[in-house]
Amino acid sequence: MISFSDRQPVLFVPHGGGPCFFMDWPGWEKLDAHLQGLAETLPRRPSGILVMSGHWETAVPTVTMAERPELIFDYYGFPAHTYELTYPAPGSPALATRVKELLEQAGLPCAQDNARGFDHGVFIPFLLAFPDADIPVVELSMDKNLDATRELQVGRALEALRSENILIVATGMTYHNLRHFMSGDPATDSLSYDFDRWLTTTIEADPSVRDRNLCQWEQAPAARICHPREEHLLPLMFAAGAAGSDRGVRTYTDTVMGKALLGFRFG
Repeated sequence: MISFSDRQPVLFVPHGGGPCFFMDWPGWEKLDAHLQGLAETLPRRPSGILVMSGHWETAVPTVTMAERPELIFDYYGFPAHTYELTYPAPGSPALATRVKELLEQAGLPCAQDNARGFDHGVFIPFLLAFPDADIPVVELSMDKNLDATRELQVGRALEALRSENILIVATGMTYHNLRHFMSGDPATDSLSYDFDRWLTTTIEADPSVRDRNLCQWEQAPAARICHPREEHLLPLMFAAGAAGSDRGVRTYTDTVMGKALLGFRFG
């Protein structure tokens, strides 16, 4: 029986820009190192990983059921070799079934997808964090309505997995305005730090305060500058829900292309 103190944490990690770690694209070195060091921070080797990325939206929460998921190269215009990457981690129909069971017990609908593979929000960071690709991985979609409250509810319903030696990972970006990323505008650089400070304070607050503020994230400084569309932020709400009463802590911070980026851990 796993004790509370030894249960798996919940992680929120930036997944980078496309296949940024596998090409000559300076600025991502610190995130590369952070991802490579994640496994050694865990209390034990997970029996499986449940992941939500910013790259899969559905009308109903949906889990991948494929036993041998393929890769979805959902990035465009990068060098040819970045479309030849492999990540042969197995799926886990058993874990997917358990996720479905927990969501339905909480009164939340859940569907399954028997064919979908891993999008780049999963396989790109996992190539660094879990390079042996020998831990079963199941992906869970986010609500296409981009509802922060709903993602918190989904996360809460799945907290029990952590005591079953399942690692819950959310991948996205705490800044995701691609036009401003490329512009080099110092004004938007400083605005990213305004949101950075709010988000850090929120995540590290008492969980009841944290969850309430996350549901009202649009009121944060520069919120809509940093996230014109919030699909890369909402996996963090899922992670906070799965954290339960565990407080969050910032585990990664950096400036990439002038913009502040963060990573967090709960538990």
